[in-house]
Amino acid sequence: MLLAIDIGNSNIVLGGIDDGTIVFEARIATDHIKTSDQYGMEIRNMLEFFHVDLDTVEDCIISSVVPPVFNAVHTGIIKLTGRKPMVVGPGIKTGLNIHMDDPASVGSDRIVIAVAALQEYEPPLALVDMGTATTIEIVDHDNTYLGGCIIPGVRVSAEALSSRASQLPGIQLDKPKRVIGKNTVECMRSGIMYGAAAMLDGMLDRMEEELGKPLQVVATGGIARYVAPLCKREMKLERDLLLKGLYILYQKNKRK
Repeated sequence: MLLAIDIGNSNIVLGGIDDGTIVFEARIATDHIKTSDQYGMEIRNMLEFFHVDLDTVEDCIISSVVPPVFNAVHTGIIKLTGRKPMVVGPGIKTGLNIHMDDPASVGSDRIVIAVAALQEYEPPLALVDMGTATTIEIVDHDNTYLGGCIIPGVRVSAEALSSRASQLPGIQLDKPKRVIGKNTVECMRSGIMYGAAAMLDGMLDRMEEELGKPLQVVATGGIARYVAPLCKREMKLERDLLLKGLYILYQKNKRK
């Protein structure tokens, strides 16, 4: 079994993949102060929770956008398995032609998602990932990664609104009953959720106009399943793009 790990700003995604099949998927909170021993124990506990024997883990691949946490998780995996994980970063074969000012600066999670989407969809693609940040990245023909945009995430926006406006409460992020809210909570939920959907529709329209061709849109990330149905344009929802992409990258770069 391959242990695939993606370290994000809010959560660390763990996945066990056996011959291309995702056997389990779990999330643990990203914590900057945890030690390698603590992360190793958490990962061991997750494996036990899903009834996965540590001896069945043959290798590991990690992508990360949080350097301090990466070091702790990387060391924790080595202590736990005795194996040095493959790392998504400069020098790894991706099959992408990255047209950016500094290709090495592109987040590893962006690369992983693009690689996974290209296995299942024909470009040009707009890839929407709704996590701590909402990102949109464009991949054109010939696997050309053109760039994209980074927007404050839906949950970040909601928390900022509640913390900065003393009379506005925290709210649950799910589908609003209506666009025109009838109380404070409804108004906030409408503004945040329909506002995020309208922002995506508008940004994608502008990207298509700049690119000069229509885009197929693929959405992933924890909030995407709530926001994508509120958008006016069609989006393909993909839950496991990160894990699928990590498996593909591992196969491309597998150690002999």
